[in-house]
Amino acid sequence: MRYLRKSAWLFLVLVALASLGAGFWAPADYATQFREAPNSPPSHQHLLGTDEVGRDRFSRVLYGTRVSLLMAPAAALLSTLLATLVGGVAGYLGGWWERAAMAATDLFLSMPWLFLLLAVRAMLPLNIAPITSVAVTFLLLGLLGWAASARVLCAGARGLRDSDFVLQARASGLRGLRLLAIHVMPNLKPVLLAQFWISIPVFIISEANLGILGLGVEEPLPSWGSLLRELESFTSFGFEAWKLVPLGLLILVVSSFQIILSRDEVYA
Repeated sequence: MRYLRKSAWLFLVLVALASLGAGFWAPADYATQFREAPNSPPSHQHLLGTDEVGRDRFSRVLYGTRVSLLMAPAAALLSTLLATLVGGVAGYLGGWWERAAMAATDLFLSMPWLFLLLAVRAMLPLNIAPITSVAVTFLLLGLLGWAASARVLCAGARGLRDSDFVLQARASGLRGLRLLAIHVMPNLKPVLLAQFWISIPVFIISEANLGILGLGVEEPLPSWGSLLRELESFTSFGFEAWKLVPLGLLILVVSSFQIILSRDEVYA
């Protein structure tokens, strides 16, 4: 199992490095159109062929991977910070603050998260600049994806609030934010890291769902979601198997995260 986890780490590192070096590896810009060769099969010039408007698929996969794989941690960081602010502080303070924060968290959890995300994104302007759409998409993911982590962090902070070393610190005169910063938050670090890593594959899949429905990253900037939209007209596994590369890459990346997260130390 250790070898499998190391292989998963190596795969994620290689994918991230390849996407970061998209400008070097890609044979063309993601928006360049080869109008003389639309929907062409793989060739020496186009390793994964071209799409319906003649854009190089290999280039778009590289740039789309960079958008999806590197922006998801940013959304995970934002959601973890919000979960800490709501759940961690509520568990530490207790009383009416904890009851109010957990009531808001339960309200968020009672609604289907993906449908809430779709509804909020659909209410925003659809015709926006591609770079702006990236920021909007992952900002929404971060702002709406904190509730499950908040409950976990609230339970952890509540347990620390009643622990012996915190009670001893209070008896020594340590209070308020200083007690929270010195004794509570450092001991919540393993839980924070676990929630951060768990959120990344969730946000990758969520972005792909939004992109498939046309509510994610705007064209011509690619992402895994927009690349998967090509499968709407997919006809044959045997004749057009190269179109499945984004789907296969998405499955492998998410599976790699799951293999890494299966390690017992992550949840310790």
